[in-house]
This record gives sequence, structure tokens and C-alpha cells, in this order.
Amino acid sequence: MHLKKRLIAVAAVLVMAAAVLYGSTFVTGDTEETDASLTWKTEKETIYFWYSDDNMTNFINSAAVSFGEREGVRVIPVLTSESEYLEAISRACADSAQVPDVYLVGHDSLEKAYLAGLATQIQDVAGICNEANFPPAALSAVSYQGMRVAYPLCFETSALICNETYLREWASQIANKELLEAGQAQDNPQEDSAGIAVDPEQLAQKTEQYFQNAIPHTVDDILQIADTFDVPEGVTGIMEWDVSDIFYNYWIVGNYMVVGGDAGDDASQIHINNPETIQCLEVYKALNQFFSMESDSMDYETVIEDFCQGRIVFTIATSDVAARLAQAQADGEMGFAYCAAPLPQVNAELKSRTMSVTTAVAVNSYSENEELANRFAAYLVDECAETLYDRTGKVPAKLGADEDDAVLRVFKQAYADSIPLPKMMQTGNFWVQLESLFSKVWNGADVTTLVQELANQIQLQIDA
Repeated sequence: MHLKKRLIAVAAVLVMAAAVLYGSTFVTGDTEETDASLTWKTEKETIYFWYSDDNMTNFINSAAVSFGEREGVRVIPVLTSESEYLEAISRACADSAQVPDVYLVGHDSLEKAYLAGLATQIQDVAGICNEANFPPAALSAVSYQGMRVAYPLCFETSALICNETYLREWASQIANKELLEAGQAQDNPQEDSAGIAVDPEQLAQKTEQYFQNAIPHTVDDILQIADTFDVPEGVTGIMEWDVSDIFYNYWIVGNYMVVGGDAGDDASQIHINNPETIQCLEVYKALNQFFSMESDSMDYETVIEDFCQGRIVFTIATSDVAARLAQAQADGEMGFAYCAAPLPQVNAELKSRTMSVTTAVAVNSYSENEELANRFAAYLVDECAETLYDRTGKVPAKLGADEDDAVLRVFKQAYADSIPLPKMMQTGNFWVQLESLFSKVWNGADVTTLVQELANQIQLQIDA
């Protein structure tokens, strides 16, 4: 789910439906009206699992069935609205006989959940929440004030997507030019493309050398390709991305614009206005001279479609692109090779760092079945991780899962070193403000002034 969709919840409350099997799913609206119809009379120990993303239904139902059969308990999934999700959980705790024992939640809402008593320190009896099973970003995402208050299930982050076929063509062009220039320098002029006298074996070797180094390591590498590539017919630009969405922009400043530290919960770690951030944004501002894109007219779907049609060489995408590209290639819509790579460094001196959002499994402190809720949460993120992507299209946070897919492997690599979205309630609007800042910078506004204004505003919110 893209960041904009996380910031503006517009889902309508769904109509309630009853279910009677282990893995059946309740769809509930106002829990005040559902007490009677949701009552279960059973001697089996029962927990209620809440979630708001219908794409997770098959995965959760399957896990509920298998865990219930293995443990001799009942897990009842409850699909509810995304709108005022935590508020609905809170109301259910007060007014319903079926308290949500465990639930899915974006990690950036964990401070709010913990302070409301809706999340508690996990028991982790199986000892799965450690660096042997999850990358640092996942563990930071589910931490609050030094405690683990949820289990990491899946994530979203961004990476660079490259047209390998075009990169090989670029490598061939550079290799051919180098060999021609070398021949002329030796007073042995070799003919250009009109007469082709370049040695084919030498050209193949040189092409492979350039191709092996074609994946950009810095923004300057992308600009060099833009300056030197005689693009094939039909290519409209070297690079496009959704410059209107902060999720695809944040990597430029992510290593230096710190809000809350790695766990995103420390108000003493606010570093917005610093020289490195300003330098990174100046680089971003300059990119508009090379990749002229209107920030108010770009959207993610159009950019991905342009990539699939071979109109661009590079784009920035979230992990959902893996399935999209694989399907496009299988359908014959996309007739070229592609790959994913970590987002490039800003330059030789300035590093980049992408942002991530982790979907976590939190245990409700109001649950009367905390031990069982913890066991199911651990089961979901650990033993069920291998089926998560196939059932939902979401990439599991657990290390080792889906490592056979080369594109997903890059996203998992990017996630490991990412900066999780902060969870401090005081900075809840930071990303909206930062998105506005990026838009203004892209359109030529003064970087130093904008950064100072943002830093001042966030500090006012922290001090309030």
C-alpha cells in the first residue's frame, strides 16, 4: 500500500457477515451492533484476529485453520474497515463480548496503540524476534521505548527497476565508441557503424565489461547514462518515477533527515535541518533539469506502465512491481529483460537510505488469552511466512522467505537497511509536510528556506 493510502483512510465500513468454521471470517462494522450475532458458544479456547486488508483474507483464514487444528483452539478472523481502525478496536474492547485479542497494524501506529493499551510487550516464548530471523529494520519497526510490542509480518519499501536489455545496448554503444577511438589514436582508423570494422570479439568483451557495471551506484551514474545513451526508438526518457509521492522520494534524504531515530520513537533524535540534508535536496532539485516531470501530473501506475512498454530505462517502484513485471513478461506485454537494484547513493560522499513500512501483528493487552494470542502471532510471522507472498502479494519480513525470487531479494535487501516510518504521534503529519517540501523543491523553490521551515514546524509539534 502506498504511503498516500496509509495517510488518508477512505474505506467505508463493511457489512457484517457471520461465519461458523475455524477459518471463517467475520466482516464487522460497528461492534456495538454485533455482540449477539458474533457470540460463540464453545468450550474451545478462542481468540479473535482483526485485520482491515481484504487481500490478507485467504492467508489469514488458512493460518487460522491450520493453527486451530494443530492446537485444538479456535481462531476467528474479523475483517473490519480501515477507517478509524484502532478506534474500532478500542470500542470493541469496551463494548463487545469478543475482544480483539490480536490484530494487524501498521508499525507507525504502534505508539498510539501502546499508549491506548491496545498493544503490549510481546511474550515471544519461541524466541523468534531476533536478528537470526528478521532484519534490523523489522525489529526497529516493532520496537517502542526499548520493548518489542508487535511481531513483524510483511513490509513495503522501494528499489530501482532497470531495463537490462537497454543497459546492454548502452554498454554496446560505449564499447563500440571506445574501440573506434582507440583505433583512430593508433593511426589505424576503424570504420564507424556505416562500415563496421570493429573486431566483434573485442566488442563483445568490452560490451560485457560495461554491462557488468551498468547498474547505477550513484545518481551521477544515471546521469552519465542519460548523457551518453543513444536511446532506441520508442524510448521517451531515461528515468521516470512518481515524484508526487514521498515513498519514491524519501531515499534522497533518508540517511540524514532523522525523525525519532531508527525506531522512530525518540523525540530527542530530530535532525532535519543539517548540511547533508540540504545538499541531498539540491541534488534532487537538479534532477528536474534532466528528467522533466511535472510533480502534479505523475502517478505510479502510469510510470509502471511506461516501464512495461519499454518507454523508460529506469524507475523507482515498490515491491508490488515484482508480480506486475513477471505477469507482463508472461503475457508477452513486455519483451525485454529487467532487474531490480538498490536505490543509488546520492553521490560519492552522500549516502541514500530508503523508507519502509512494516505490517505488524500486535497482541491486545485487554485480551484474556494473551498467551494464545502470542503463540498465534508468532506462528503467523514465522511458520506461515513462506506462503505469505503467494497468497497476498506482500513480501514477508522474515529472513530466508522468498529468497529464490531475484527481484524480491533486492527489495528484502533494501528493507534490511531502510529507515522505518516514525511512530511518534507528534510527528504524524510529518510525511504530508515533507511531501509538500519535495514538490516545492522539484519545482525550483529554495531548499535552505524550506528545510528550516519544516524543522521549525516539527520542533513546535514536539515541544507542544
